[in-house]
Amino acid sequence: MATHLYPLTFKTIFKDKIWGGTKIRDVLHKDFAPLPNCGETWELSGVKGNLSEVANGALQGKTLPELIAEYQGELVGNKVYEQHGTDFPLLIKYIDAAEDLSIQVHPDDELAKKRHNSFGKTEMWYIMQADEGATLIAGFNQDLTKEKYLNALNGGKLTSILNEEKVDAGDTFFLPAGRVHTIGKGLLLAEIQQTSDVTYRIYDFDRVDDQGNKRELHTELALDALDFQETPDAKTHYKDAKNEGVTLVSCPYFTTNKLKLDQALDRDHSGRDSFVIYIGTEGTTELKAATDTVSISKGEVYLVPASLPKVTLVPQGDSELLEVYV
Repeated sequence: MATHLYPLTFKTIFKDKIWGGTKIRDVLHKDFAPLPNCGETWELSGVKGNLSEVANGALQGKTLPELIAEYQGELVGNKVYEQHGTDFPLLIKYIDAAEDLSIQVHPDDELAKKRHNSFGKTEMWYIMQADEGATLIAGFNQDLTKEKYLNALNGGKLTSILNEEKVDAGDTFFLPAGRVHTIGKGLLLAEIQQTSDVTYRIYDFDRVDDQGNKRELHTELALDALDFQETPDAKTHYKDAKNEGVTLVSCPYFTTNKLKLDQALDRDHSGRDSFVIYIGTEGTTELKAATDTVSISKGEVYLVPASLPKVTLVPQGDSELLEVYV
């Protein structure tokens, strides 16, 4: 007899990075010892070599692909299972940039399939905390040709053609595949993306690692991936509202809603045929699904199976969540 499905949380996978800091521990209360720093955590991952394992309840220790193989559409939704099989379509991370990340771009599905037999990478960022004056880069500040772009890159003037944005907590950025981007220092954010680990690094500020080596650049590979159109306004505009879902991003790969709560809220996902992910961004929320109740605090991520489409969210005081489905 198969174990009944319930809201699942997974063991955090910690990654130390050349640019990582301590906010994963200091703000999100996740202990990354013995790592010297933590640049990102992978909270929900079906990426080979980095498979998420269940951390709670009777299914503890099972990996995400094992669960999907066992429960199929009950877990992820029938349409998702038909399309992706045991591959989980999304990757959920927290990122802490103590220094600027490299300037990079991700290929779209077509290019990634051809070159890496992988999905492309469309993603979004939700800013959880921003130091005073923090910025990030999303897109170009003008329309470019390949020639103009290469002249700027090779002439050491890449940053002059990039669109830089000032950033505050609560800001959202949507990054379709092909959009040049980097996270600036002083930012802690939640990242929701297609399952893909393909990144083309364009420029890394001439940084070196402990051994004195510069990180590999992918100048040629990036050329075919880049969207050279101007991005005049990369920030997503939305109006905060209490006790209802406010859509931040809706794209072919995922929809993300923000929920600011000070009273109980029922959510009915019956028509979606999809799993739903809840990401705690402020405070603590109790999530009730059928006979199970879990508590989602800031920095925690829960996967609610497609077979539990009706949930009640009960904030403990004021709380805030992101809600993600495909």
